[in-house]
Amino acid sequence: MINAMPVEGVVPDAEAGNPADLVIRNGRVYTQDPVRPAAAAIAVRDGRVVAVGDDQDMAPFVGAETRVVDALNRRIIPGLNDSHLHLIRGGLNYLLELRWDGVPSLRMALWMLREQAGRTPQGQWVRVVGGWTGEQFAEQRLPTVSELNAAAPETPIFVLHLYQSAILNRAAVRAIGLTKDSVSPPGGQIVRSHSGEPTGLLLAAPAATLLYTTLAKGPKLAEQEQIGSTRHFLYELNRFGLTSAIDAGGGFQNFPENYGAVMKLTEQGLLTMRIAYHLFPQTAGQELDDLRRWIGSVRPADGDEWLRLNGAGENLAWSPADFENFTEPRPLRPERADRELEVAVRLLVENGWGFRLHATYEETIRANLDVFDKIAGDGGFPRGVPWFFDHAETVSEASLDRIAVMGGSLSIQNRMMFQGSAFHDRYGQAQAAQAPPIRQMLDRGLLTAAGTDATRVSSYNPWLSLEWLVRGRTIGGRGLMSPENRVDRATALRMYTAAGAGLTGEAGIKGILKEGCYADLAVLSQDFFSVPVEDISHIESLLTVVGGRIVYAAGEFEGLAPPQPAIQPSWSPVAFFGGFHRTVPPTLPSGVRQAQALTEAVAESEEHRQWRAARGFTKDRASYDEIFDSCFVL
Repeated sequence: MINAMPVEGVVPDAEAGNPADLVIRNGRVYTQDPVRPAAAAIAVRDGRVVAVGDDQDMAPFVGAETRVVDALNRRIIPGLNDSHLHLIRGGLNYLLELRWDGVPSLRMALWMLREQAGRTPQGQWVRVVGGWTGEQFAEQRLPTVSELNAAAPETPIFVLHLYQSAILNRAAVRAIGLTKDSVSPPGGQIVRSHSGEPTGLLLAAPAATLLYTTLAKGPKLAEQEQIGSTRHFLYELNRFGLTSAIDAGGGFQNFPENYGAVMKLTEQGLLTMRIAYHLFPQTAGQELDDLRRWIGSVRPADGDEWLRLNGAGENLAWSPADFENFTEPRPLRPERADRELEVAVRLLVENGWGFRLHATYEETIRANLDVFDKIAGDGGFPRGVPWFFDHAETVSEASLDRIAVMGGSLSIQNRMMFQGSAFHDRYGQAQAAQAPPIRQMLDRGLLTAAGTDATRVSSYNPWLSLEWLVRGRTIGGRGLMSPENRVDRATALRMYTAAGAGLTGEAGIKGILKEGCYADLAVLSQDFFSVPVEDISHIESLLTVVGGRIVYAAGEFEGLAPPQPAIQPSWSPVAFFGGFHRTVPPTLPSGVRQAQALTEAVAESEEHRQWRAARGFTKDRASYDEIFDSCFVL
């Protein structure tokens, strides 16, 4: 079944003894295989790569039923692997959330809120949950409570900004029952007016628990809708060439009930990403009970190549955890933290469980390493179990040396792209330039994988993270990372592919395109290795293949992937706005950029018109002014 694209020189061979299921030819393949780093074509059978070479090398693999795809000389890379993504939790909620990821102006963001509020049925909320910051907007600021009230007087709106704050309109304050008598929990602040009434602003001070418990009070999708939501989220991730992720657990993600959607998709053969997940104790004081129950029911590596357990974390106990709200001072470590961490780690290593640990600050990492040293003193650590720290923005060289000696690894994220200005304001340029110290990690030979920490902080778009690794700038363009701490493009890609495979025990079979490896790859819209550095974040995949299956196709490859099911509920923000907002690459020729900007403006204007027409506000100017103030009029 050679597809309709030009495939000159490839002729089906009816005598082919063991034909491939898929052949991709006429590409520029970056294999990450040092034996053969570059190629033009790949053949795939039963989900694995069976041949890598030139176009003519593919002839023996092309049979009458082989699908042959012409890559049109585009760059092909191994599928991307986010080593720290809250994929399972994000999937359950994706179709409920309005994404501001990539939206260029607050004006547009507020219009999106207003439009979505008009489509949202009574009893439901409009939620903006992570993936953005005020620095990305032309206005360089956050929305105000009054702007949310103007956008949606009656529909509850909840807007989460990083791990720092949440902004609610009056309807949301009423919906969750916040009153003058509501008490701020430890580590959180309900901001109040002069009269003592909640204003709608919630602050993490420094813990984000208040923000997350408030968000958890909103309506949830039904079980079948959660499955559909997860499927659409995976498709959105495939859009950017993601083929694997290590799920980091997270608050309000209970096992096994919140894992039902990915388990059901696995059973049906509908997963379009490989997921290795970690189990995260949810309730302070009950962590050991959770760990013992899980140890008795599942084992690391249980599952298959699509869905498998990878250990515990990113919290093992709540008391040793720190917080990454850089607008607040670093939290002090409770006295009981070392004792509770020691008991949890001993339990895990005695049962062969690996783990990951959330650790933003050097002080946290140093204290955790002291606990590990104590356990190692009687032969109880590491006993061959894989373990790694997440984040590590301020880790010291001395602690990196200790991590190396203890056989640990690291997973870093582009949180500084979104939170770097707040970090800089508190800790200064010298520390911001090395946060995290990537080159020091790599120079020690430490396995260091990259990711995003999406969906409630950074965006899930991996190309933002890849641009940050090589460019070192915030989402607003502020240069923080020193040139000495940045990495070249080949290193960044390795951190986003093969390194992540190392954290899940899949090194040598994933993140590399050679015979016998997983057939996970992406055909890119632009060449990662030659595109201007400021355009890296605008790259997408035009063809994503996972396990030899085409799971996403766009542009010249439109129609090669199976269609997605209809979005349910039909009023979902994703049904109207999609996910990550696509914008014009900054280095496009000015004429092209101007034409595309005009096209976007016309489309926005038509969206405004449709919104007004649907609500009867287009008959005369008076009714128009009643619903739109000047802030929202183009």
